[in-house]
Amino acid sequence: MHPLALRLARVFHSARFSDLPPDAVKHAQMILASTLASAASGTKIESARIIRDLAVEQGGAPQCRVWFDTARLPLTLAVRVNAMLSDAAASDDSDLRNVAHVGTQVTAIGLAVGELTNAVPEDVLTAMAVGYEAAGRFGDMVRGGRPGLHASLIVAFGGTVTAARLLGLTVEQMAHAISLTASSMGGILIGTDSWDREYMAGNAAQTAVQTALAAQRGFTVNPDMLEAKGGFLDTFGNNKVDLDEVARPLGAPWDIERYLAIKLVPGAHALHSSLEAAIEASKQASDVARIIHSGPPKTSITYEPRVPEDIVEAIHSLPYYLATGVADRTFDWSHITLEKMRRPEIAGLIALVEYEPVDRHYDWNWGGTVTLVTKSGARHTHTVDAPRGSGPRGIEWTDVDAKCRALMGKRSVSDTITPDLMGLFRR
Repeated sequence: MHPLALRLARVFHSARFSDLPPDAVKHAQMILASTLASAASGTKIESARIIRDLAVEQGGAPQCRVWFDTARLPLTLAVRVNAMLSDAAASDDSDLRNVAHVGTQVTAIGLAVGELTNAVPEDVLTAMAVGYEAAGRFGDMVRGGRPGLHASLIVAFGGTVTAARLLGLTVEQMAHAISLTASSMGGILIGTDSWDREYMAGNAAQTAVQTALAAQRGFTVNPDMLEAKGGFLDTFGNNKVDLDEVARPLGAPWDIERYLAIKLVPGAHALHSSLEAAIEASKQASDVARIIHSGPPKTSITYEPRVPEDIVEAIHSLPYYLATGVADRTFDWSHITLEKMRRPEIAGLIALVEYEPVDRHYDWNWGGTVTLVTKSGARHTHTVDAPRGSGPRGIEWTDVDAKCRALMGKRSVSDTITPDLMGLFRR
């Protein structure tokens, strides 16, 4: 049997724009808009500015644009900076199966490599959709494997495939790029609690492009890097995974249709269903005495009922999101500010949050149930399985456009891409 990397490369190399269902194309366009909106917000964040300044100081060939900036950088540095801009703001996208911001990677790489190679919009959208599929399959490979790995490990493969397609790699070269990514990329889950989260996103983008460029020049590695003893699956993944299923042909429905979730409010996406449930339950309740959350436990989420000390803690704090949802009956981009977090009424509601397991099935690990108990003893319960703006519920352009208006302000998409690629946004 042929090595797994080669089998995957044959699958990922074969797709054409005509193979994409309409929703796959639409979702790829939505990812572009959403990621650029998140990046516009990220320009205000110090972690992203530090890496941008370092990249500009290091300089090199002015190949690709830095988003919302006048700087032009070598391809590998540009994708690193742009991916960090989006990830730092925690306002990008997620794959519902994996807590993974695949869209940040395929957008940062798709736009930069597309600019460098003068790609047509159809090729960029196809590369993004196929890259999204690749990241999902590597997510399947590591699910149930070694604990403590950050999702940057799997999104890097999506970026590698996106870059490989737009750079015109052969099947064999793409296989080597995939295998090289397997030995080059890492990520530790605990880093989610600091600026390391966006740093890992930058690492993933830079690694993805660098491996594709190396393979294009003729760099080769072990052909069985994924499945061999001591290889990727043996080290990080789940050796019980069905390799034939992993290497299945592409076909509808595509992953980007089914599993994409666009963030319509900031913060860890795993909080959004529970937040929505709290808002809906609060419409029926007043004089709240208890805020009871039920649902599957989620990694990297803070359950401790205390006021967040900073923005990084806030975007992972379930008690803060629940308390704010109950207090304001809404949640938007303005709520991730110290002024909003430190309101006295929020501290009082955070103290009422508790966890209570419930015997029910959730289609997604993101689901949540919130019960508000009033001082009179009345109970008001609401459950949300998948967040608004996700594939299972349908994603609306009106929501994506509202997000862009809120986060981009007076900034324009034309500040980020070449005129030739403006057709990416043609609906």
